[in-house]
Amino acid sequence: MESAPKDKKPARVWPVLRAYGKATFVYPWALTATVVGIIIAQVAGIFAPLYLRQFVNLLSTGTPSATVVTAIFVALILFGVMNLVSWIGDRVGTLASQQVESKVMTDLYKNAYDKLLGHAHEFFISNFTGTLTRRATRYSTSFEQVFDIATYNFLPTLLFVVGVVWILSLRSVWLGAGLFIWAVVFIYIQFRMMRSFQVLRAARTAEDSALTGHISDSISNHTTITAFASAQYESSQFGKLINQWYVATRRAWNASMRITSIQGLMAIFIELALLGGAVVLWGKGVVTVGDIVLIQVYILGIIDRVWGIGRSMNQLYSAFADATEMFDIMELPHGIQDVPNAPPLQVTEGAISFSEVNFHYDEKNREVLEHFSLDIAPREKVAIVGSSGAGKSTLVKLLLRLYNINSGAIEIDSQDISKVTQESLRTSIAFVSQEPILFHRSLMENIRYGRQSATDEEVIEAAKEAHCYEFIDRYPEKFNTMVGERGVKLSGGERQRVAIARAILKDAPILVLDEATSSLDSESEKFIQDSLKVLMEGKTVIVIAHRLSTVMHMDRLIIMEEGKVAVSGTHSELLAKESNLYKKLWEIQAGGFISND
Repeated sequence: MESAPKDKKPARVWPVLRAYGKATFVYPWALTATVVGIIIAQVAGIFAPLYLRQFVNLLSTGTPSATVVTAIFVALILFGVMNLVSWIGDRVGTLASQQVESKVMTDLYKNAYDKLLGHAHEFFISNFTGTLTRRATRYSTSFEQVFDIATYNFLPTLLFVVGVVWILSLRSVWLGAGLFIWAVVFIYIQFRMMRSFQVLRAARTAEDSALTGHISDSISNHTTITAFASAQYESSQFGKLINQWYVATRRAWNASMRITSIQGLMAIFIELALLGGAVVLWGKGVVTVGDIVLIQVYILGIIDRVWGIGRSMNQLYSAFADATEMFDIMELPHGIQDVPNAPPLQVTEGAISFSEVNFHYDEKNREVLEHFSLDIAPREKVAIVGSSGAGKSTLVKLLLRLYNINSGAIEIDSQDISKVTQESLRTSIAFVSQEPILFHRSLMENIRYGRQSATDEEVIEAAKEAHCYEFIDRYPEKFNTMVGERGVKLSGGERQRVAIARAILKDAPILVLDEATSSLDSESEKFIQDSLKVLMEGKTVIVIAHRLSTVMHMDRLIIMEEGKVAVSGTHSELLAKESNLYKKLWEIQAGGFISND
């Protein structure tokens, strides 16, 4: 069974980094400009305090004179120039990084969307819509966090620390070595603490996804909740989830607070130690007052940057935990895949053949179809009848290749559907389900979904043939009327007629109707009789029905029991035979719908 990977596991840092890196290096020039801008900003930022040191030394030791004043102003101007160069480098790096981020995030959004849509039917019925939506969104937004941290924190900190240690080492090896050792130890301790922290972060992310999924599920089923007066029950269930989220969140926050406290103590220690050492060296005449100012500026800069690494690691692991949820899905192979170099399906006649088909939904379930065989002639109209669980709808899912069969073969015009492209297969079949779900788009867009290249006039004509035009014309915005999420603003019969209009517009050589008239009232059912007759002309048709009056005049009726063909024949032939399921069902049903007149 294809389903999303389980939650509550540590973030997969390196695999996610490799995926993000691959997506980033698609834009080498923008990435290079980002790095160059950061280097310019940091180098200028490192050299600027040197002129400030000169400025302070001249003020503290020089006697007022034209030469000294001139030197002071030169130092001040150079200090300003370095800061300006640093600002320019920062602007260049920021603009370039925005270019990289926006392009890569766009690609990641598209890749995640395409990957999700490519998963099989089983995947979506096994996962919450809201959870999948959030995972896809996080995958892209997490890249923004990771890239920002790398370009605005990690790389600048590395450049600044190396540069500062080098400059201070020129004044005193002990100052440079002490600062370097402290920076390495500080970063290492943060890294170790954050490694232990990521499990808590992942747990909080998983609980957050569970909350999102529950909210989405409740909103989607609001009508059911209201009808069963279950708001209090749903609130109590949500309360359990929110309590689990609360516990996971507090654990993560408490761990974060402990880490921050340790960082603060280490920052205080290094500042006092380096300034104390500088005072000792000043007493020995090794460093000047300007050097002490320089050291203080560098210390504050390094503490701010290195401390920022700690905060960033917190955010970074959170981003990796978020990205991992979608990355696992990105790595999950699609349950239904085209074979290599699969050709498109070529439907010339529309003959369908099920040959010794065996199928079960998973290993624990019994066989739904067992050695099932059925041949449908080109342009034959066949009805599939049987009790619930007989395997009728399963046949349709297998024909559309929503699932792969376990053994046997399904062929259309002697072409194995598992060997042709899925797109060409589904393009060749017009399918109207028992409960059609519409997009939260206009009526025009929903009907045009049958054939996206159709003109407005063709859409309107299909709507008229499906008797949609009568109710569409009553809306103030006509075909531009939005139907609401899943089509909730329309009645069941109206949604069904829109679905039939789609099928009319698609005009595929094979037509499958799964209880397609079950939601129609008597008046609508009468209206649509002629539309269905026109729709079926020249097509191979499979109709699944419980109401026998809708299929009694089909070319052939296939009666299924326990995944097998129990009996088949025309309406008259089946009634003339000895006791069979169809005859029993007919005894309690009567009427007529589709005729051959």
